[in-house]
Amino acid sequence: MSSISYKDAGVDIDAGDALVERIKPLAKRTLRPEVLTGIGGFGALVEISKKFKEPVLVSGTDGVGTKLKLAFELNRHDTVGIDLVAMSVNDILVQGAEPLFFLDYFATGKLSLDTAEAVISGIATGCVQAGCALIGGETAEMPGMYPEGEYDLAGFAVGVVEKSKVIGGQSIALGDVVLGLASSGAHSNGYSLIRKLIDLSHIGLKSDFHGRPFADAVMEPTRIYVKPVLSLIEKLNVKGMAHITGGGITGNLPRCLPETVAAQVNPAAWTRPPLFDWLQQAGEVTSDEMLRTFNCGIGLCIIVAASDAEAATTHLQESGETVWQIGEIIARADGMEQVIYS
Repeated sequence: MSSISYKDAGVDIDAGDALVERIKPLAKRTLRPEVLTGIGGFGALVEISKKFKEPVLVSGTDGVGTKLKLAFELNRHDTVGIDLVAMSVNDILVQGAEPLFFLDYFATGKLSLDTAEAVISGIATGCVQAGCALIGGETAEMPGMYPEGEYDLAGFAVGVVEKSKVIGGQSIALGDVVLGLASSGAHSNGYSLIRKLIDLSHIGLKSDFHGRPFADAVMEPTRIYVKPVLSLIEKLNVKGMAHITGGGITGNLPRCLPETVAAQVNPAAWTRPPLFDWLQQAGEVTSDEMLRTFNCGIGLCIIVAASDAEAATTHLQESGETVWQIGEIIARADGMEQVIYS
């Protein structure tokens, strides 16, 4: 019997080393001054900026979910990395945290250098948008674990916030206003249902959809809200925030509300992207199911005092966000849900 190598078993160490070399310039453009060592070591070293007197670390982890199945079908891998970063950095943002660094986990059956580079290029783009450093990660080649051409992604973000400035929703009061920031599309949630509706409707992914291919609408990467919102926090008192992910407004807005209050939300207050109209019609999905499955056009909710609503809206609009006043905080009666729609 001839000698058997690791490569014969399906793991190409040389390809992994080559990928690291391709990644290094991608990661370099994301670096922050706090990063002491990055890609290539067993661990990356990052110090806490001295601008923080009582720094609190805030961490988050997430994946891209079954949106990846569409990426495989379309052979489109350059935007799912943005989705990966967005899901974690938007999560830690809602507590007032500035994302500091990000790590990724890329797992596949057989490593394709071009595919992996495209994915990680998207991750680097997302990190640039969020202002955080891509300092490392793991590329796992695992023969037999994934079908040919497929992979899985997970991401991990760590941010920092001054202890006295942690946003926890405790100060939310009656009469406060709920602002909604526009999403870019379905972001990275509800794709098991989206894929089912695509199959049932037989719509072609290359079909014209409001002036562009349907694939572009359904694969639009998740919007990253970090820089405009951090800028807003520096100027105004933001009382609470919610990242609208799986569960929609119905499931996520209560996560920042005190038990004694509820949010009265008016779905007619914002413009819903055409993708959601199509999804509702294609599956005859009820309005309640839409609002608890998809973001329906609102990717982030921000709660401020009514007296600050106009200034907050103007600031966010000047930062490039589309903003609507979508609701207000009311007293919560016994047995009342924490989000009610009017």
